[in-house]
Amino acid sequence: MQTWVKPYINKNKKLIALTVLLGVIGAGAGAMLLFVSGYLISKSALRPVNIMIVYVPIVSVRAFSIGQAVFLYLEKLASHDIALRILARMRTQLYRIIEPQAAFLRSRFKTGDLLSVLADDIEHLQDLYLRTIFPSILGLTLFTIVAFVFGIFDIVFGIFIILTLAVIVCLIPFISFLKSKKHHDEIKTKRHSLYSQLTDAMFGLTDWLASGRQDKWQQTFFQTDKQLLHAEKQFQHMRVFRDMISQLVVGIVIVLTIIWTSIQTTNEVITPTLIAAFVLMMFAIADSLLPLSEAIEKIPSYTDSLNRMNDVKQKMDDFDHNVTADIPFSNNIQLAINNVTYQYPSSNENVLNDVSFTIDQGKRIALLGRSGSGKSTLLKLLTGIIQPTEGTITLNGQIVNSSIIAKHVAILNQKPHLFSTSIKNNIRIGKQDATDEEIERVVEKAQLTELINELPDGLNTQMEEMGSRFSGGERQRIAFARILLQDTPIIMIDEATVGLDPVTEKSLTNTVLSSTKDKTIVWITHHLTGVDAMDEIVFLKDGNISLHGHHEQLLQTSSYYKNLYAMDQGTFLNG
Repeated sequence: MQTWVKPYINKNKKLIALTVLLGVIGAGAGAMLLFVSGYLISKSALRPVNIMIVYVPIVSVRAFSIGQAVFLYLEKLASHDIALRILARMRTQLYRIIEPQAAFLRSRFKTGDLLSVLADDIEHLQDLYLRTIFPSILGLTLFTIVAFVFGIFDIVFGIFIILTLAVIVCLIPFISFLKSKKHHDEIKTKRHSLYSQLTDAMFGLTDWLASGRQDKWQQTFFQTDKQLLHAEKQFQHMRVFRDMISQLVVGIVIVLTIIWTSIQTTNEVITPTLIAAFVLMMFAIADSLLPLSEAIEKIPSYTDSLNRMNDVKQKMDDFDHNVTADIPFSNNIQLAINNVTYQYPSSNENVLNDVSFTIDQGKRIALLGRSGSGKSTLLKLLTGIIQPTEGTITLNGQIVNSSIIAKHVAILNQKPHLFSTSIKNNIRIGKQDATDEEIERVVEKAQLTELINELPDGLNTQMEEMGSRFSGGERQRIAFARILLQDTPIIMIDEATVGLDPVTEKSLTNTVLSSTKDKTIVWITHHLTGVDAMDEIVFLKDGNISLHGHHEQLLQTSSYYKNLYAMDQGTFLNG
């Protein structure tokens, strides 16, 4: 509430007050419309001797009917305007929380979780204003006015009618809240499960079809959907029963009003023509109070939505909790790994154990190791995606976090994202204000000039979705040109040549190394292609540094490395 609700209410207090005022005037006009209509019907039934006797009520009916329509329309217009403005600011706030670390979202959230927040939870908060806050304030205000009006006529009946209407205003909404909380939690869980199953299936659709297990997935999905429908049906049954009780209480209030007006007429406190007026007015008042139960019942869903959004914000905030300052952009950056140990929260074993080494500006480091050795975890630590369990990773003495990494480190991974737009636009992502000359320069460095010249539209050639019209090596070169344009002092390359044929792999490796002579290179790979051009080689095994040194040094001192390098070279030669 402190993050996603209260600040927006404080910023829009005047507009909210205006909305409530319009709603009260509109509801009051509706109540007075029925009051005057009841009086007019009763008075007309007595056949007044002169039409002028009922002229004022006739004009009042017209005025109140117009006033009810106009003010309720203005109330809806104002309330929706406020809600949509607040939702726009909420979406902007959520985007600003997520956007700086968008590259790391998949490592921290399931896609279904984020989809649920963006598609479901934000929309729930729209209903918070339209169906809970505004109706609740309006209902309580009308409840107070009704109590005051009846108290003027009869203090005893006023207290009695307050207690009866309190059943609609307080008791039934409270019971509805308790009963609906369980249903809301169950429905939300099932719906979230459907989101997750659907997104997982979409990303793994090819695998499902290839394995012939699509029937099993459909069975599981439809079973969850059936459970969700059952939970929603139970919730609807509860709402029907609650509405029936509310209508019963309204009926009791109407009967009590009839009895009271009859007594007041007998005692000559009011005229008989006001009996229908008071009774009809109570129908309008009841219509304004009945939505309170539905408004309160939705609080559990709002709470759950707020918790999800706070969880996203908390994870992003916690991730950068060690940030104390920023590092001015510099072409002289030292990256230091100091006694780093890491253990995933769901595991009892360390993935990395007391790893330490330093990378000075301009150095080229190869991180080698078989699958499961800790390379991927170390990359996440180096890029600030996760923080060490013990030890620190620093850039020029400042603890690494995603905002610092974004300014000083560029990453070329195995499958860089290429958008369905022109080659020029894909490269320009690295520096949005880059000139055509700068783009042509990095295209030449990435050795793409010949390819670009062969294309009919040159740099304006459309890449199609994920760059599908180009080969794997060509896509990597375009992504590499983007990194060169970004011009960061450190470049991390994560298995960028995996899946390429040996000739393309060697060509791309030579291009990267020849174009980044003044850059710090951290090359994470399980191939040894290009390691002879590295300044240092760090070989990880079971989370520990088993080998560390220059290529020539390791060839002389480690038979394991010598045999591994020979095997890798032999594989390339045979290819």
